[in-house]
Amino acid sequence: MLNHKRLVVLLSLTTLLFLSSLSLTFCDKNDNEDDEDLSFLEEPEESSTTHHDDANFPDPENFEEEDEDDGGDDEFGDFSGYDPQDEFKDPEVDEKDVVVLIERNFTTVIENNQFVLVEFYAPWCGHCQALAPEYAAAATELKKDGVVLAKVDASLENELAHEYDVQGFPTIYFFVDGVHKPYGGQRTKDAIVTWIKKKIGPGVYNITTLDDAERVLTSETTVVLGFLNSLVGAESDELAAASKVEDGVNFYQTMVPNVAKLFHIDPNVTRPALVLLKKEEEKLNHFDGQFVKAAIANFVSSNKLPLVTTFTRESAPVIFESPIKKQLLLFVTKKEKEKFIQVFQEASKFFKGKLIFVHVEVDNEEVGKPVADYFGISENTPKVLAFTGNDDGRKFLLDGEVTVDNIKAFGEDFLVDKLKPFLKSDPIPERNDGDVKIVVGNNFDEIVLDESKDVLLEIYAPWCGHCQALEPTFNKLAKHLRSIDSIVIAKMDGTTNEHPRGKSDGFPTLLFYPAGKKSSDPITVDVDRTVVAFYKFLKKHASIPFQLQKPTSTPKTDNSGNSDIKESQSSSTDVKDEL
Repeated sequence: MLNHKRLVVLLSLTTLLFLSSLSLTFCDKNDNEDDEDLSFLEEPEESSTTHHDDANFPDPENFEEEDEDDGGDDEFGDFSGYDPQDEFKDPEVDEKDVVVLIERNFTTVIENNQFVLVEFYAPWCGHCQALAPEYAAAATELKKDGVVLAKVDASLENELAHEYDVQGFPTIYFFVDGVHKPYGGQRTKDAIVTWIKKKIGPGVYNITTLDDAERVLTSETTVVLGFLNSLVGAESDELAAASKVEDGVNFYQTMVPNVAKLFHIDPNVTRPALVLLKKEEEKLNHFDGQFVKAAIANFVSSNKLPLVTTFTRESAPVIFESPIKKQLLLFVTKKEKEKFIQVFQEASKFFKGKLIFVHVEVDNEEVGKPVADYFGISENTPKVLAFTGNDDGRKFLLDGEVTVDNIKAFGEDFLVDKLKPFLKSDPIPERNDGDVKIVVGNNFDEIVLDESKDVLLEIYAPWCGHCQALEPTFNKLAKHLRSIDSIVIAKMDGTTNEHPRGKSDGFPTLLFYPAGKKSSDPITVDVDRTVVAFYKFLKKHASIPFQLQKPTSTPKTDNSGNSDIKESQSSSTDVKDEL
């Protein structure tokens, strides 16, 4: 019996060992099929120095990195990345009335005050630095009205920044009884004070004397006056409601005929009547619609801007927050401004309420030139460009002289979508036979959208530290794959080139365009930034199968004649560029 039991145990153990061995054999077989020997992909190059073909970059190790993936500030709407103030300097500002908020006291301040304006800022943000003195002055003036102006350093208070979805700097919210909404005014002391007072006050102010009327007309640049039958009741309520919608314009009301006359309203007109006055070329706009909130607000919104608005830091928010999204922009030098502004102004009269006309001074280094660069206007000759606004960001260039008739025809075609988009592009390179192909706006279709090729595209910025760090890896990948005809490794400078099928959400952006599927959206490449990781991505997603042969390795000989083979060291090193 004992021998029988021993025999059973022995057979059982033998069976288990056999099955285990068989299982390991199958596993090894599968692993060998799935995993290539890719160690040679990470072997060091003979030369460790690589450069972009079209730029000389600083040493990445000494490069002061910035957060290129940050959404940027919102000073110029979609002109993201434009910030002429690169270096942070401590502002010499008296901020005694600005409350500093951190996570510990944030809720207490919001709950204990009915009105709180909160700025989320970053110390290095140039626009935040420019805002600081204006914000501090507004805090002092609004203190007597029971309004608290506060600030949060979003670079330190990450939880608060995340909770309030801070995407750029400065981000400003106005809290009323704990409920917040975005601040929609300009970033000057007077604009902040006016905006806040409209939100907390009656919205519309009474004018009962000629002295009050003259004071308003003298001190303000844009005003609305309602000539009403009564200063209380339905008419006044509709006017007040419209004033809450329209920021940056003060609303007044009167019953006094002589006051109405001073504001260029016929004293004998049927009431209610309303006029908008501006200290601009176009001084008067008389309202002729139904006297209700929506119609009044739409009238003011359509007419409050001058016929032509000069692009400045102060006017930018007004331009991009207007309900009229489509714009015509005149790019001209300061020297030729007067000549062409008159032409532009005359043409603008045909498009009131339909298009915003904007003048950009291209030789203004602080504001105008960066805007011109953003739109791809590189010449100083007068140019007129149509812009659809930030929603889709399409641009169209007037092909012809800047005349009233040409602008009028151009504007009409723009409104009915008959124009061909204008895209920024560097010149097509005369030679493009490197391992990494150079893509520009004008050869994007030819290279990237070639249906017979699988294309990996890097969209980079010359100043981007992460792009510079990625470059040796990208070059090495392209060198290994140069014998594979079906694969193209390419790069495009995203600051000087654009294409509707190649949009970046930061630098570098890596996109893959599979062969035969170019009508579909590209695949975002989100892998470790190593040659092996990129290679595996391409193997998985390429429409055209390929196989890379391991090169024959030859020993290297140093000056003393000793062989130095580093394959094993190289294959065990995993170098990653992490954002």
